[in-house]
Amino acid sequence: MQKKLLSAVTMLIILIGAACSHNTITGRNQLSLVSEAAVQSSAKNEYTKFLSTNKVVSSNANKDAEMVTRVGTRIAAAITQYYKSKGLTNELDGYQWEFNLVDSKEVNAWCMPGGKVVVYTGILPVTQNEAALAIVLGHEITHAVAGHGRERMSQVMLAQGIQVAGDVALGNNPQTVNIFNNVYGPGAQLGVLLPNSRKQELEADHYGLIFAAMAGYNPQEAIPFWQRMAKLGGDKPPVFLSDHPADEDRIQKLQALMPEALTYYKPVSK
Repeated sequence: MQKKLLSAVTMLIILIGAACSHNTITGRNQLSLVSEAAVQSSAKNEYTKFLSTNKVVSSNANKDAEMVTRVGTRIAAAITQYYKSKGLTNELDGYQWEFNLVDSKEVNAWCMPGGKVVVYTGILPVTQNEAALAIVLGHEITHAVAGHGRERMSQVMLAQGIQVAGDVALGNNPQTVNIFNNVYGPGAQLGVLLPNSRKQELEADHYGLIFAAMAGYNPQEAIPFWQRMAKLGGDKPPVFLSDHPADEDRIQKLQALMPEALTYYKPVSK
């Protein structure tokens, strides 16, 4: 019995090792049971559905929508530049950036694989300025480009014993569709988001600051922004805080990361 258990555990360790991928930006090994192409395909479909059933604010006649597009485009350019400088441009394959402002009281923003981004109008009174919005977008987009969602999906799939080949469409499996929606999907805003780990949050803070700085936004704006977010806590904090804990520990870590981020900061003249 013990030999069989040991053999099973050994096999599981081998399978997990084979399913891990090395993130060349963060330097961390991540469990990866589904491909980036698969999640991008599902994300594109879900993003289109979301936009068709929600009130999208046109950037042609609204200053806030124009700001979201402007800031998002600059962040995307900074990310492309960063990956190119590392010789890793191919890791952004399939990214077709879209930035949309949606009329909603939710204090929230998110990015799906492939660069599908939504900002809710409810978060703008908290960001208050373009630099703080850049902090939010840098953070959320880092979760996407760093494969954090795929990692969370893979962890749940492993726990549930689900095996999915990387090139198989997620939509063919109801279980994986449910997991996808609980990680990425706009529908997850109505349920329970699978939380990011502490490591993922720190990575998103770290590289989000760098990307915002490279885009010409002062990364120091992250401190007052997260302080404002923390004040929104209480019995029922905003969705954005449900898996983005704003506390003194986060502020301290951001302050520790600031000297590095500032080395990338070159203000862009308006």
